[in-house]
Amino acid sequence: MQIGPFALANHLFVAPMAGVTDRPFRQLCKKLGAGYAVSEMVTSRKDLWKSLKTSRRANHDGEPGPIAVQIAGTDAQMMAEAAVYNIDRGAQIIDINMGCPAKKVCNKWAGSALMQDEQLAIEIVEAVVNACAPRNVPVTLKMRTGWCQAEKNAVVLARAAEAVGVQMVTVHGRTREQGYQGHAEYDTIAAVKAALRIPVVANGDITTPEKAREVLAATGADAIMIGRAAQGYPWIFREVAHFLATGTHLAPPLVSEVKKLLVEHLYDHYSLYDEFIGVRSARKHIGWYLQDLPGGEDFRQGMNLLEDSASQVAAVEAYLDTLNEKMDRIPARGSANGQARGHDMTELAI
Repeated sequence: MQIGPFALANHLFVAPMAGVTDRPFRQLCKKLGAGYAVSEMVTSRKDLWKSLKTSRRANHDGEPGPIAVQIAGTDAQMMAEAAVYNIDRGAQIIDINMGCPAKKVCNKWAGSALMQDEQLAIEIVEAVVNACAPRNVPVTLKMRTGWCQAEKNAVVLARAAEAVGVQMVTVHGRTREQGYQGHAEYDTIAAVKAALRIPVVANGDITTPEKAREVLAATGADAIMIGRAAQGYPWIFREVAHFLATGTHLAPPLVSEVKKLLVEHLYDHYSLYDEFIGVRSARKHIGWYLQDLPGGEDFRQGMNLLEDSASQVAAVEAYLDTLNEKMDRIPARGSANGQARGHDMTELAI
């Protein structure tokens, strides 16, 4: 699959998620089979560009390309300037956020709120495309199906975006009104795909290899984007890739492998954040990794009281070492246990 000059490794993408898809998480997902990952949303407000939060979101040190950065805002000129600002800091693809349902974003008419004002939305898209074109940087767009059930305008907006030069569109199969509630629908994504010549990516409720296959078949999409299902389960990308290629399930990872992955993730996480912030922001990742494991919730409650990185890592290692004495592999999500689905026991090197 191609985005502008970039040939992607595969058609399995990591969704941009605020507070989650920082550089360490993106790198881990790519290592475990994702072909493409988009950064956390970066604001178009100049007064926030030098903030520590934005500087961390714009950190791409050692990240394999193509480096895609998502920007958000409500003013066409500011969004164009934000695109250039991020290109100067390493962005190779610019993604426009028209899909975030968060109230603090939508209340400022950014994110999916832009879908209510089609003229403004396309003015922003065109301004960003024009700013990126001289630098040969492709622009992509992520949107929802519409603002609400009665106003699904994804096809109209996607066509207009394609006409002004957007090179890929991702559609989350929910309206802004839904947030993350209910179920994603894929008919609208299929309609967008049928209407466009550029690649279309399907997003929403893709939680298992079977669901990935189902969504690709239902939408005809060129790729799928996985978000929340990758939290604490980043190897979902290699599981999906294996299933799509072979029709069989890859064995879930060994407990010893999860220990290695998690500890490496933690050290990389601490390197991006300072000790105080790093320890506290790592707690959610640890909780996600261990939420389905025996005793995981009790461990999480105790781990949340630890306030330094050395203690946090030591506690994680001790918990997983103890677990390794009881079971070889972690349970696969979507099954009662890790051996329940007739896995292909192929091992993948880390």
